[in-house]
Amino acid sequence: LAAGLDLAGRFLFAILTLMTLIADLVFIEEVIYIYRKIPSSKRSLLIWVNAAAPVIATTSCIGMWIPRSTMFTDFTAAVFFAIVIHKFLMMMIKECGGQKMFLRRFENGRFKISTGPCCCCCLCLPGVRITRQTLFWLKLGTFQFAFFRPVFMFLSIVLWTNGNYSLSDLSPEGAAIWISCFVAILTIIALWPVGIMFQQVRGLLNCKKIIPKFALYQFVLILNHLQTAIINILAMQQIIPCAPPFSSSARGAYITHQVLIMEMFLITLLSRVVYRRKYDELEPPECACEEDGDCKQTP
Repeated sequence: LAAGLDLAGRFLFAILTLMTLIADLVFIEEVIYIYRKIPSSKRSLLIWVNAAAPVIATTSCIGMWIPRSTMFTDFTAAVFFAIVIHKFLMMMIKECGGQKMFLRRFENGRFKISTGPCCCCCLCLPGVRITRQTLFWLKLGTFQFAFFRPVFMFLSIVLWTNGNYSLSDLSPEGAAIWISCFVAILTIIALWPVGIMFQQVRGLLNCKKIIPKFALYQFVLILNHLQTAIINILAMQQIIPCAPPFSSSARGAYITHQVLIMEMFLITLLSRVVYRRKYDELEPPECACEEDGDCKQTP
C-alpha cells in the first residue's frame, strides 16, 4: 500500500502512525501511574476503561496500513469495547465503595429506568427498588454483551472465511443482516444499565468527575459505532465514490480508520487529564450528608 502512495499520502500515513504511537505511549504512562498511585481494587477497571481509545487507534492504524485486515481489526476493536462497557459499569459501582457500600448508600432509593437508549421516552415508568437482585440484573445486562459479542464476531469470521458473510449483502438470505440485528439488540440492552447507573450516581460521584468520564465513554461509543456505521452505509450506497485501486467499501473503511485515529488520539489525551485529576473521597455512609454530592477533602 505504501508503495502506491504519493508524497502527501505518505506524509498523512506518517502523521497518523505517529499519533497512534503517541496515544499508546500516553496509555503506557497512564498504566504506570495507575499501578503506583491507585489502590489495587480499582487498577484493573481503570486500565480497561482508559485502554479503549488507544486500542481502537491501534487497530485502526493496522487496518489503515493493511486493508485486507480490516475485518479482523474492526472485530477486535468491537469486542474490546464490549468488555469496556461492562468495566465502566463496574467502575461506577467501585467508585461508590463497592457493591456493599453502594447498597448501603442507596438502600432506600430507586433506580430510574426511564433513561436511554431503551426507555428515554417512557417517563411514566416507575422506579425500581435498589436491591442486590436489581444490581445483579444491571451487571448481567452489560456482561451478556461482553460475552455474546465475541461469540457473534467469531461466528462472523467463520462465515466470512467460508464466503457466507458480507457486510454489503443485507438480504434476508444473508447472515450479515441477522447477525447485525442481534448485535444491535444486545448493544441496546448493554447500554441501558450503564445509563441507569449513571443517573443514579452522578450526584454522588460528581466530586470524582464522573460526568466528564461518562462523556468520554459516550464519545468513544458514538465514534466507534455510530460514525463507523454511517460511513459504511454511505460506502455501500456508493455515495462515497470508488477511487482505483479502492472500491467504495474499501474507501469507506479507509476513511473510517483515518478519522478514528485522530479522534481516539484526542480522547486519549483528554482521558489522561480527566482520570489523573486529584479529587475528593466520599464520606462513609454512616456520616454522609443527606445530599449525595457532599465529599470531604483527601488528606
